[in-house]
Formats: sequence, structure tokens, C-alpha cells
Amino acid sequence: MMSIRFLFFLFAGVLAVSNGCTPSESTQHTLDAAIGAPISFQGIDTPAGPGSSAPSLHTTNEGVVMLSWVEPHAEGGHVLRFSRLEHDAWSPPKTIAQGEDWFVNWADFPSLISLDDGTLAAHYLVKSAEATYAYDVHVTQSLDGGQTWSPSVIPHTDGTQTEHGFVSMLPASDGRLFAAWLDGRETGGGHDGHGPRGAMTLRAATLNHAGTLYDETLLDERICECCQTSAARTTNGLVVAYRDRSDEEIRDIAVVRWQNGTWSAPQTVHEDRWHILGCPVNGPSVAATGARVVVAWFTAAENTPCIKLSFSTDEGQSFGAPVQIDDGFPVGRLDTILMQDGSALVSWIENTDAGAEIRVRRVYPDGAPDASFVVAATSASRASGVPRIARNGNAVYIAWTEAGTPSFIRTAVSTLLGGV
Repeated sequence: MMSIRFLFFLFAGVLAVSNGCTPSESTQHTLDAAIGAPISFQGIDTPAGPGSSAPSLHTTNEGVVMLSWVEPHAEGGHVLRFSRLEHDAWSPPKTIAQGEDWFVNWADFPSLISLDDGTLAAHYLVKSAEATYAYDVHVTQSLDGGQTWSPSVIPHTDGTQTEHGFVSMLPASDGRLFAAWLDGRETGGGHDGHGPRGAMTLRAATLNHAGTLYDETLLDERICECCQTSAARTTNGLVVAYRDRSDEEIRDIAVVRWQNGTWSAPQTVHEDRWHILGCPVNGPSVAATGARVVVAWFTAAENTPCIKLSFSTDEGQSFGAPVQIDDGFPVGRLDTILMQDGSALVSWIENTDAGAEIRVRRVYPDGAPDASFVVAATSASRASGVPRIARNGNAVYIAWTEAGTPSFIRTAVSTLLGGV
């Protein structure tokens, strides 16, 4: 571990009503919280090279934290690499895949997960044509801990040169890999979904270890064009969260659930009624433990940017009143995890007078929020990407892109947040 320390000072939750969400009957608790003592996070050196970006964190069933990222390849193109946390330090990196024709983007980034039997699965994006948003999802698996990787498989079978991305992957209950993604096969190459072309869709499929596809399914026929998806496994099924899109251009957060062998109809988490003509590139995050589910999301309904969080105790069938998370000037780009006591921890980017900061806030099952605290200074530009968080026991990890020329991946850990 590095000797560098990031001091995360508790930040009093001050609402700027003119710019943030106005407290209303739908907000269970105000964000009044006193400034407390600083909480120390310790930075961990990463093996990611210059120009690295798009970090992703994942904790295996065995309690191993893995970090993946994209970086430029010395001979051209890009490479997807990963590292394990071993004895409080990141291991030497291993290569998952590399290529010269990848789609590398701050918002639509690769991921790495482990299945119940220890199989590793990763996804990345490869251009299918010259058009900017013509690219396919590629999924690869490793049966030997990441030493070797299978030839990649494309989980969508339409063959169109359109947008496919914003992937969420989970271990399915039958030992297969589950993947959900935004699928532009109906758009005819259009990225904004307007006009006579069809809309962006949400689709899913499962894959076995050999890469055989099963159950390619349409989950929602009209959704927002370029917001991240998120998925979590509950006691009896799966829940996928995403930004929906109505015929009237209302773009609120919805979920679909896999339970008892079937997919539910799309269900709105909370009716913010955000009317926006284009995609805000700001997707939700969902986490689950047993029957408890939490969804966090960004909205700017009535021109008031806000980050909200809502709990469910019935595997996502219903959600409670939302709690405000931000400090009045949110950029968004959030992630969330559930803690051991059932509380949720949310990370996001907040605008400041000096630029922007990565912040986190803990919210308890009754909706009571802790004060927010600052993780690190960052940029509100797209180059800073989407910070990611993960938990292993009583330790909380965060990874982010430090924008610059070149960019670098940074990580840090705290054991003061993860306990009960």
C-alpha cells in the first residue's frame, strides 16, 4: 500500500434549492448533518499504465477484489487488463483481450465479474463499421483464473451495424452468465432514436461456459439511448435497472425483474417525470442482498439536478419514497453498494467552485442519511469517467480515472465505512 493518504472530510449536506432537488413530500429525510472528524482513506498503487481509463471493481464470492481497466497498447489499439488485490496490494496485471478496432468511451466501459464456480467473465466493445456508434458487445470467459481467455462471443444475434453496449453482467442461477445491454438494432444506425427510425431497446441473454447463447430476450422496446444499465441478483431472481423513455420523452428510471422463470413488465422506480429530448448519459445503479434492493439515480426533473436513492424490501417489486443524496450541485455518474447492516453507500461526482469532487454518502434502511464526504478532487469533464465502488467485508474500495495527459487509474480503501 502507498503511504499517500486521501483524507475524506465529512461534508455537511447543504441544499441549494435553486439548483438542487427541492425537498418535498417524496423526500423522507433532509440532509442536515453535522461536520464530523476526517475519515482516512489509504491510496493503493495500481499497475495500470499511462493513458488508462474506465476502471471497474468486482468482489468474488471468495472475497477477492478485482480491478479491470482499459489502456493504450504499445503497438496500437487498446488492451483490457485486470489485477487482484493480494495482501493489500494490486497484483501484476493480466491481459484479458486486446484489439485495434475497439470502441473506447468514458461512459460505455468494459466490466469483469466472477461466476459462482469461479469462472471469470469480461466484456468489451468492438467497432462493427465506420459509423461512430456502430459497435458490438464481445464477451470472453476464463476457466483458469484469468490465465487464458476464450474466443469472444457476441451475445446479440441481429447482425446490424448499430449500437450495442452499456452492458451489465451477473452470474445466473443455473451456472450460466447473464448479460443485459442496450441494443440499437431497431434504430437503423441512428444514435438519438428520433424521427422515423426505431428506438433503442433493452435486451438480455445467457451464455454457458462454451459461449453458447440462450434465451435472447427483449426486455423493453423503448429506452434511453446511452445511459448505463445496472443489474443485481436477489434471493429468487434478477433485477435490471435502466433509464426508460416514454413516447412523451419522459426519461425516468425503471426496473425489470426475472422471477419464477419469467420477466416482469417494466416498472418505474419513482415518477420524477423528467422530460428531456436527448440522452443525459447518466444511468442508475442497483445493488441487492437477499430481498433488499437499492436503486440510486440522477434526475433533472423541473430543471433541478438531483441524485436520489430508494430501497425495496421485496426484491424490487415496490420501492419506498426516495432520499436525496447529492449536496445541491450534482454531475451524477453514480455507483452504489449495500453494506453489512443493510445501509447503502452511494458515490457520485459533485460540482464545486473549484471544479468537481468525488463524494460518497451512506443512507440507512430507514432513509436516514449520514453526512457526505469528499473522496478526491476530480473533473466534471467526460475524461474523468464514472467512479466505481465495491465492498469486501468491512473494507470499501473506490476506483476512478484521474483525468490528464496522460490519464491514470487511482484506487483507495477505507475500513471505517464497511462495518456494521
